[in-house]
Amino acid sequence: MYKAKIYVTYKESILDPQGAAIKKALHHLNYQEVQKVTVGKYFEIQVADGGQNVNEQVQKMCDELLANVNMETYRFEIQDVQEGEK
Repeated sequence: MYKAKIYVTYKESILDPQGAAIKKALHHLNYQEVQKVTVGKYFEIQVADGGQNVNEQVQKMCDELLANVNMETYRFEIQDVQEGEK
């Protein structure tokens, strides 16, 4: 069993209005040192060991559904999970 931790965020060239709104709110709360806020998505997916390459499977999941590859970028980590660690 594997656990994929997937992080999806906007590409640098894409405007992040939610991040900009959070940054503005933090400045109103006197957190002036905040320079940038990026909002994204986080997924945890458990994948059974089916003999296929888990990295390739997760990459396909991201490309086909979890990330809009035109606007977003993603990275992921794969962990080998023992039965008691689920």
